[in-house]
Amino acid sequence: MASINELSVAALEARLAELQTEYNAFCEKGLHLDMSRGKPGADLLKLAPGLLDCVNEQSGYLAENGFDTRNYGILDGIPEAKKLFADIFGVSPDNVIVGGSSSLNLMFDYIATAYAKGICGNEPWVKQGACKFLCPVPGYDRHFAVTEYFGLEMINVPLKDGGPDMDLVEDLVKDPLVKGMWCVPMYANPTGLTYTDETVRRLAALKPAAADFRLMWDNAYCLHHLSDDQDTLLNIFDAAKEVNNEDIVVSFTSTSKVSFPGSGVAAIAASANNIADIKKRMTVQTIGFDKINMLRHVRYFKNLDGIKAQMKLRADVLRPKFETVLRLLNERLGGKDVAAWTNPRGGYFISVDLCDGCATRVATLMKDAGVVITGAGATFPYHKDPRDRNLRLAPSYPPVEELELSATLFCICAEMAAIEKKLGK
Repeated sequence: MASINELSVAALEARLAELQTEYNAFCEKGLHLDMSRGKPGADLLKLAPGLLDCVNEQSGYLAENGFDTRNYGILDGIPEAKKLFADIFGVSPDNVIVGGSSSLNLMFDYIATAYAKGICGNEPWVKQGACKFLCPVPGYDRHFAVTEYFGLEMINVPLKDGGPDMDLVEDLVKDPLVKGMWCVPMYANPTGLTYTDETVRRLAALKPAAADFRLMWDNAYCLHHLSDDQDTLLNIFDAAKEVNNEDIVVSFTSTSKVSFPGSGVAAIAASANNIADIKKRMTVQTIGFDKINMLRHVRYFKNLDGIKAQMKLRADVLRPKFETVLRLLNERLGGKDVAAWTNPRGGYFISVDLCDGCATRVATLMKDAGVVITGAGATFPYHKDPRDRNLRLAPSYPPVEELELSATLFCICAEMAAIEKKLGK
């Protein structure tokens, strides 16, 4: 396909007219489609049919230590659930707290505690001045929303091929008001990037000026491979232990997209010091999380191998969806110098970089034609993409036939916006 940079003005005008005709035809369809978030579709929600009834009067409600999960108690999770998540995190069960259904909630609570009360004996952030947080970009909008909620100044850190720009990170943490950094280290949202071993080791070895600096290690997609050709991620706890820096990281994950997004189980992994500090807050905050749900998950999946088997079922459903979007991007936009996109081996998103100044226009065109995607700027702090070019596509929710329509429309809009930009319209 010819690059738009090689076409004459007349050829660009003619191509834009063709695209406008295609676009108008889509507008006439009266579409109401949604590929804005990485939530599972109905075809994924039905893959754990026995989860909801594997704990009942017949099976009993006792955890392996004899505790009745229907009652108060066991603040940090039943033993078998701690063991299951310890295997996922690659740590000891003693370094795990099993919580409710939302890892985002656990992250919010951690930031809220650091802000209002301080962590591990340090002064509350609210009393220290204008505290800051490092934000790899493009990144996860909900992370940025949490730090914005508490008024923390967010600093963009560009993502490179192997992870965040570590030279920049190592320089920025010399500021004692830089208090942490968001990380999605495996199949990152939205790029699908996995941090290299070198990046993990450099993060684990950081020596920030702030004693209360924390890597918010959101390993949400560590099990979410799309095929057997999968990425690997170095265990940051092992790397931190090698350099006697275990307190620097607090990790989070959940079964939200393993079982059911609305009723999964979330967990934290951290050093002994961090775990003790979190438990101190939890004794005031809660009498305990949903232990029946913890027991339900352990009985259904049994162990890490059981979860891996479940994830292969999910990959079989997700893979054709990703393949559909990537095929259409290649067929419609390949070689045109209109966009560049990621080809992730896991996770839930495809990141697309359009021509500078085109993301807002494409999102508007899509919305006007009846297809909702994540808004322009959402993958940057304060919803401000300095180049107005990045958009996140989420193929997981719609069925393949809807993705065919949505992705085709996206390609039409991307090319339209690029040509309009080139023509100065």
